[in-house]
Amino acid sequence: MNEVKEALRNVEQKYKLFLQQQFTFVGALQHTREAAHDTIRPVASISQVQTYLDHHCHNSTDRRILTLFLSICNDLSNLCNKLETLCSGTTTGDILERCKLLLSHSNDLSTIRAKYPHDVVNHLSCNEGNHYGGVVSLIPIVLDSLKECVAHAKKLPRHRLANVSGGSAASEQRAAQEAPARAAISQTPASPHLTAQTSASNKAKAQGQGSKHGQKQQLHDTEHPSGKRKGPWKPPGRNA
Repeated sequence: MNEVKEALRNVEQKYKLFLQQQFTFVGALQHTREAAHDTIRPVASISQVQTYLDHHCHNSTDRRILTLFLSICNDLSNLCNKLETLCSGTTTGDILERCKLLLSHSNDLSTIRAKYPHDVVNHLSCNEGNHYGGVVSLIPIVLDSLKECVAHAKKLPRHRLANVSGGSAASEQRAAQEAPARAAISQTPASPHLTAQTSASNKAKAQGQGSKHGQKQQLHDTEHPSGKRKGPWKPPGRNA
């Protein structure tokens, strides 16, 4: 669910940027339509915009804004697919189907119009509205519908959301089930045979360390404080 909400936020941010450049978008459509000698019919589909971009776009500004429009449409299609998985079998299915139809590259957009509170059509002249009213209304209409679907998805039971989020809840459940078994293994007492082996090993190690310490002490005792070894012992009263 978090992935869906993040994707929706990203699309909204891109659309805000696009909305600030609506006049640039309309100008790009006008330039490319003229280059394509296609100024009579309205811009009525996503595939038509794609064709203008691929074959009749001759400056970087027009190419940038047309690419942004197509990118937002693609992001909306991907979001539809995610929500379709999330909301399968719910009442939002009809809304998602309509969104997918609107975002179909061959769908006729010429008759759709975004209504209040959207004012994208109001910013167009009468002639521009006839030619571009549908294509500028596409994104706000689909965004509103997807927001409604996301709001509905937030109310779904958690197990439905977990199935879409990659099974993270199932992994956590398996980990919780395995935890007692791991704890039992870690608390199992050692066998008597293993305990005896460990005790014998520790004893042998202690004896080895004591033997080494005794050897070092004997070597130290045979040395003179000045660092020289003592001579052999001689009975008193005799000359060397």
